Amino acid sequence: MTNFQVYRKTLSYSLVMFLVDIIKLVILVGFTILGFVLFEKFFGLGLAGLPVGLLVAIIAVVLITIFVSNRIKAAQIAMMAKGVTENALPDHTFKEGFKEVKDRFGSITVFFFVTNAIKRIFRQLGRTINRIGSAIGGQTGNTITSAIDSAVQTLIAYLCDCCLAWVMFRKDQNAAKSACEGAVIFFKHGKTLIRNIGRIFGMGFLSFLVIGGAFFGLSYLLFTQFPGLFQTLSNEIIAAGGDIPEFVYDVNMLMIYVAAVLGIVIWSMIHSVLIRPFILVGVMRNFLVAGQKDMPQEADFQAVASKSPRFAKLSESI
Repeated sequence: MTNFQVYRKTLSYSLVMFLVDIIKLVILVGFTILGFVLFEKFFGLGLAGLPVGLLVAIIAVVLITIFVSNRIKAAQIAMMAKGVTENALPDHTFKEGFKEVKDRFGSITVFFFVTNAIKRIFRQLGRTINRIGSAIGGQTGNTITSAIDSAVQTLIAYLCDCCLAWVMFRKDQNAAKSACEGAVIFFKHGKTLIRNIGRIFGMGFLSFLVIGGAFFGLSYLLFTQFPGLFQTLSNEIIAAGGDIPEFVYDVNMLMIYVAAVLGIVIWSMIHSVLIRPFILVGVMRNFLVAGQKDMPQEADFQAVASKSPRFAKLSESI
């Protein structure tokens, strides 16, 4: 199967994830606005209601992410791995993906243990790479560190998903050991896998310009229909005092700022749900092929353990 064929067969997960993300966005925006409106109506302190509504929304979104979004994502990765390694996918792909996750992990507890272990290992790798910028020092060093950190964190997110795909692929052993093998694959074939950065950032930047720009424009046009709401928000922020940004005093600039933030949020949501999975299939194929051609050995485990204390601790427990 080609990358596009695997992506198309697993697109149902992306569409469901998109709907879930829309629900989360509605909850996030809706509860925040509701907090502002209710506090303004009953106490005359609309600004104070913003953090209250936002806190309630964040709790709801976190719960939905843990118990719904993460399972959908894991099921999609399971089917991507199956398509890449077996060159075929079942007819009922959507249902089969959740069955794979249940069979592989048994419970949500095991799933989160493995995924969190993967993230900790790769984050430690990221901190090690960031020392390059820190060693330079000064403003230049800070700039380099920031740029490296952004690139590394993006790459690590893909590598974590690829590592989870390896866990799905290696059904003949426990999930924790497979997670360690995934880390070994990266350390052994890092140069090959890092070549995917161009694809990751190229498509990401293009989608940001097109999708983010479009929703920024639409959001701003919508906001111009409700100038009174933004005038009230501006007045509340100014009345609260403190270090107030200049754009708050200008209602039009406040609209632009909020529209820009909303455009970035919506772009992030659409990119992660519809664009990122297509990129991930290609990155995952390189990762899984590299692992199959050169299976991790005990000597490889020891080499990685010497570089990563977290890896050493995890590998000792299996």
